[in-house]
Amino acid sequence: MDYQNTLKYLYESVPMFQQVGKEAYKPGLETTQKLDEYFGHPHQQFKTIHIAGTNGKGSCSHTIAAVLQSAGYRVGLFTSPHLVDFRERIRVNGEMAPEEYVVDFVEKHRPFFEPLQPSFFELTTAMAFRYFADRKVDVAVIEVGMGGRLDCTNIIRPDLCVITNIGLDHTQYLGGTLEKIAEEKAGIIKEGVPVVIGRARGAVKKVFSAKAEEMNAPITYAKQTAAGNDVAIYSYSELQKERNSFYEMTRQGLEMLKTLQDKHRKNEKSLEKLLSTFNLDNALRAMDRILDKRKSAIKLSNNHFQDGIFLELTGLYQVENGFTILTALDELVKMGYHISPKNYFEGFSNVCELTGLMGRWQKVYSYPDIICDTGHNVDGIKYICKQLEAIRANDGKKIHIVFGMVNDKDISGVLKILPKDATYYFTKASVKRALPENELQELAQKAGLKGNTYPTVVEAVQAAKKDCPPKDFIFVGGSSFIVADLLANRDTLDLY
Repeated sequence: MDYQNTLKYLYESVPMFQQVGKEAYKPGLETTQKLDEYFGHPHQQFKTIHIAGTNGKGSCSHTIAAVLQSAGYRVGLFTSPHLVDFRERIRVNGEMAPEEYVVDFVEKHRPFFEPLQPSFFELTTAMAFRYFADRKVDVAVIEVGMGGRLDCTNIIRPDLCVITNIGLDHTQYLGGTLEKIAEEKAGIIKEGVPVVIGRARGAVKKVFSAKAEEMNAPITYAKQTAAGNDVAIYSYSELQKERNSFYEMTRQGLEMLKTLQDKHRKNEKSLEKLLSTFNLDNALRAMDRILDKRKSAIKLSNNHFQDGIFLELTGLYQVENGFTILTALDELVKMGYHISPKNYFEGFSNVCELTGLMGRWQKVYSYPDIICDTGHNVDGIKYICKQLEAIRANDGKKIHIVFGMVNDKDISGVLKILPKDATYYFTKASVKRALPENELQELAQKAGLKGNTYPTVVEAVQAAKKDCPPKDFIFVGGSSFIVADLLANRDTLDLY
C-alpha cells in the first residue's frame, strides 16, 4: 500500500472518533495494554509530560514542546485531532513522521492488531509511542485524547501532569457536571508525580486537590502563581512601538554597563549578569521573530520575566494558557530540566514554526483579515466572542462569521453566546458528524442569528470574501473540522 491507501485503510477499518463520534469511542486500557506489550513498552524508553483539559491542551502541548526544543532536547509531540495531514499527530522536533513510517507500521503489524480491533486512537497512540522510541527522543509531550482516566495515553508515568481547565464538553462520555468531568481528567494524576492545574475553582478545585492528596502528588495551581501578573496584547503596529522602546532600554542599559565596567573592572561579570536578568536582548529577538511574520503578540509578565515574555499565539484564551505553560516549565526546571530564559523566549515567540501548530487564532488572509480558530465548545467560544467584540468595538470593523458545528456538541449553548450583529455563513464540514447547514441555520435563527447556508466551507468562505469589504473582518470556526476544511483548501481559496 502507498500512503493514501494506508490512510484509507486506517479510516475505514478502525473506528475513528474524528469522523463518526460515539461509535469510535472505546474507554478502557485493555486493548492499549496489549498493544503496548506487543510493541515492547516503548513509552518507557523516554521521559513524558502528560497534558489534559477541556480547552487549551493543544496550545500548551505545542508551546511546551517548542521551549524544550529550543533548549536542545529531542522532543516528541503527540496531539489530536489533525487538521490537514494525519501525520500532524506524531512529530519529532516539529517534523511529522514520514509517510513511509506510517505505511510500514501498518503493513508490518496488521496481523497482530486486526484481531484486536483497536480504535483509531488506540492504534495511533501505539504508533506514536513506537515512533518516539525508534527516533530516540529525550522527552515526549503527550496530549490526552479525551478525558484522562480511561484515555489510552494514560499508561505512561510522566515527569509532570498538566490539566489546563475544565468545561462542559464530551458530556455524554465524561459526565454531565464539571465535577464529574474533573474526576475523569484527574485520572491522569499519578503517585508522586507533580501536577499543574491551569484554572480551577470551587468543587472542581476540590476534586483536583483531593486526588493529588490521595496520590501524594505535589499540586500547583497556575492561577495562584499568576497573582499580580501583567498582561498586554499588542497589534502589529503596537508591537513595533514596544520593540523600539525595548531597543532604547537595551541601548541605555549597555551604556550604563560600559560606564560601570570602566569604573569597576573587578565586578565586570556580576554587572553583565545583572543586565542579563532583564532579558532585554531575548525580548528584542522574540519581538523581531513575531514582527517578521507580521503578527500581533501577547506579553505576559511574572516574577521571572518582569519585563515580559512574548507569545505569538494571540487568541485571548492564550493568556490563561500562557500562565499555565510558565508554571509547568518552572516545575520542569525544578526537576532538573535545563531551560534558560533564552529558550523560553524562543519557544513562546516561535511555536508555530517550531512545532507546526495551526488553527489557533490563525490569520490566513489580509484585506479583509480572515482568522480561523478551532474553539468548539461554550468554554472556548466565549473567549472568541470576547475577542470579536473587541475588534468590532475598538477597530470599528463589521464581523462576518463562517460557522459550522458537529452534531454532538452543545449547539444551542454556543449559538446563544455568538454576536447577534454579525453576518453569518452557515456551513458544514466534510465529516459524518457535521451538523447539516440547514439545521444549524434553523437553530441559529431561534438564537437571533441571521445568515445564509452553504453546503461546503469553500463556498461559505468564497461568499464571505465576496461580501466583506477589505476593512472588515471574517472569522471561520465553530469546529476543528471547519478549520481543517479551510486549511485543506488554501490554494482554492487563495489563502496563505
